[in-house]
Amino acid sequence: MLEKIFQLKANKTTARTEIIAGLTTFMTMAYIIALNPNLLTGFGAEGANLWNGVFLATCIASAIGMFVMAFAANKPFAMAPGMGLNSFFAVVVANIVTLTGMTYLESFQAALCIILVEGIVFIILSVLNVREKIVDAIPLGVRLGIAPAIGMMLMNIGIGSNAGVYSETAGPFYVMRDFFGSLTAGLAKNTMDSAYANMVLTVATMFIGLFIIVILAQKGVKAAVILGMLAASIIYWAGEAVFLHVNPFASLAGASFLPPFKDMAETTLFKFNFSGFARIGGFTVITLIVTFCIIDMFDTIGTLVGTASRAGMLDKNGKMPKMKEALLADAVGTVVGSATGTSTVTTFVESASGVEAGGRTGLTALTTGIIFLACMFIAPVAAVIPAAATSSALIYVGVLMLTGLKNVHFDDMAETVPVALMLISMPVSGSIGHAIGIGLISYTVIKLFTGKAKDVSVLTYVLSAIFLLKFFLAA
Repeated sequence: MLEKIFQLKANKTTARTEIIAGLTTFMTMAYIIALNPNLLTGFGAEGANLWNGVFLATCIASAIGMFVMAFAANKPFAMAPGMGLNSFFAVVVANIVTLTGMTYLESFQAALCIILVEGIVFIILSVLNVREKIVDAIPLGVRLGIAPAIGMMLMNIGIGSNAGVYSETAGPFYVMRDFFGSLTAGLAKNTMDSAYANMVLTVATMFIGLFIIVILAQKGVKAAVILGMLAASIIYWAGEAVFLHVNPFASLAGASFLPPFKDMAETTLFKFNFSGFARIGGFTVITLIVTFCIIDMFDTIGTLVGTASRAGMLDKNGKMPKMKEALLADAVGTVVGSATGTSTVTTFVESASGVEAGGRTGLTALTTGIIFLACMFIAPVAAVIPAAATSSALIYVGVLMLTGLKNVHFDDMAETVPVALMLISMPVSGSIGHAIGIGLISYTVIKLFTGKAKDVSVLTYVLSAIFLLKFFLAA
């Protein structure tokens, strides 16, 4: 049955490999299950009912998006509410509160209407192949730079924000800044309180986990990533118990394993506030919808192209088979997300970890999706996976994705400059879409003013102009 549905032999994989890849992907992105409702509800400030509703919406919308990816596209890519887009959504909700005087919940439900419209627009554009044509319009040189740029972004997430630890007095600190010499031990002790010991444990765990993954991978162990994450988790848990005198599993004692469906029904499930949506104003609504569409479209395109490139799924022209179906998956996920109560669902860059673990078919996405549904019952268990362990995997995968630079023609400045700008702008901005926009603009400008304007397609000119306008309006 699995062979018939997912064509495992044709993709040179096995069910065991795909399931391990799906579990690996889940472990690197499990953080979104709790982080997304935290971000959308002010870390619980807007009430437990709304938090529970967004929590269930995150699990359900992500899973359904991955099921479409699995069965329609047969690709190993995982989906969830996009980071950056969820923060933007929270800001939009807060602005609606100020603009209209509605409560946060009413404004949240009004903002879900924006996500609904965005998802419907994406479904239409996907069915009409418009999104696929936009992918084809991205110059090959820019496409070749997407995967390495995502690699830089993954390393930045792994070494930076994902491994961040919060002090009681000094706020967040980051591994590369605070551990390697910019803060002395004395200063750190005075400004970070007990978080200093946590920083040392985090750094040690992260690098030990990374080296375990590398060593196992060099020895040809297919489950290297997930085994390295498991080893790192055990090290971190032991460190918490021995050095920090913390029980790493204390949260499981009073945890509830029953999905809060009642809270979801009262706050987010099909709770579209169309009257509140109308109060936002036509121009503002159109601006918000276009902004969400642009960010989501190029984030998804970048992740699909970059990860598929690493997996060897692109043809000689840099195109991925069944791109239309893959793009349709995130559109369906977004519509389901709006109906259940979360922001835009998009393809997750952490899918690269599953691909590196051997995932090549939709069985990987299906596995991850099933685990997301299961998390409605076992979320407390997923929450005990330490960030340091996922950082090990993200850094390793990021390094591997840098190898895509070997395909870039560095003797052609029209290709080199866009790639170089993408390498720095993607981790700095935290947006795949913005980095692609900068790559497109630089490619177009160089070609236009070096007498090679005809090398640029009309659609590439249009996309570059759209990004210029977006950056200008944002400024």
